[in-house]
Amino acid sequence: MSPSRIEAPVTAIRARAYKIPTDAPEADGTKSWDSTTLVVVEMDAGGRTGLGYTYSGASITGLITGDLAKAVKGVSALSPPRAWAEMQRAVRNLGRDGLASTAISAIDAALWDLKGKLLDMPLVLLLGQLREAVPIYGSGGFTTYSDGEMREQLSGWVERDGCRWVKIKIGSHPEDDPRRIALARSIIGKHGLFIDANGAFTPKQALHLAETVRDQGVSWFEEPVSSDDLPGLRLLKERMPAEVEVAAGEYAYSLDYVRAMLQADAVDVQQTDASRIGGITGFMRSATLCDAFHTDLSGHCAPALHLHAACAAPRLRHLEWFHDHVRIEAMLFDGAPVAKEGAIRPDLSRPGLGLEFRTADADQYLVQ
Repeated sequence: MSPSRIEAPVTAIRARAYKIPTDAPEADGTKSWDSTTLVVVEMDAGGRTGLGYTYSGASITGLITGDLAKAVKGVSALSPPRAWAEMQRAVRNLGRDGLASTAISAIDAALWDLKGKLLDMPLVLLLGQLREAVPIYGSGGFTTYSDGEMREQLSGWVERDGCRWVKIKIGSHPEDDPRRIALARSIIGKHGLFIDANGAFTPKQALHLAETVRDQGVSWFEEPVSSDDLPGLRLLKERMPAEVEVAAGEYAYSLDYVRAMLQADAVDVQQTDASRIGGITGFMRSATLCDAFHTDLSGHCAPALHLHAACAAPRLRHLEWFHDHVRIEAMLFDGAPVAKEGAIRPDLSRPGLGLEFRTADADQYLVQ
């Protein structure tokens, strides 16, 4: 390896945002949307270019190419944790959580991808591979879907992708939730059924629904109440039917938040999102926290971004095969994973994250 590769200081960072329409109206228990914004980061060092991304707001491109670029330029691309620490300090007075954390996440992912390319190694081997594949669960079932749309989507996950579990959104129309849950059960047969309220309920409402649909075999209730309501989550974790696990954590933007959830004993399964928690570095540190608290971890959305880290994370339960992100990643990234027999596998012949962005295909969605 040449001296320039060994030192590999970051020399340039670029960021672009793309607004991609959904393929149908979508909603969950607390929000509706018709597009998803993808922010892509490219980073140069040692003659190679790293790729990272997040799902966030277009406004973070200025932060990425401004304050965060200043913090990272000159740092060796072979030392992502050092760059991560510099970025955490850079946003201290801006507010670390939310948009700033998603910006850090995209840069951190690009750093790890760049390190893999500089060393000509897939990221999973750099992190320490624990498993060859990651189980996935189909996720979508939006509350705006007709019965026919839900039937087509859920059956596809089970029959085409081999998913052992599927998840639907609930909470927009609580009076219709029992019927939709029963419909989902009729579609998927004996496969695992997850429901996600996105914080739409009070603890009593959530517990009542869980008891009402108990005969449908729901085994996972995600964000039955707001993930900020740790006492409420803890109460539900204790009082839910024994077969129903409580999950939350997708809105954790810091390791402190993950630690607080685990210390509160608020969930049966901790969720973490590498596109929000601080990239690959944040995800792997979250996994270490979960391991210390003897709590299983589930990766939230962005499956192509999570794949390598998920194969290296201890106590990893599964990864969310989220409809919007699966569609976008297949459209715009060469090397995006393809589901087979209910799992996805990293391509060990490709260095870093194993992804290449199809800029020409994405240009039609570019935010001006």
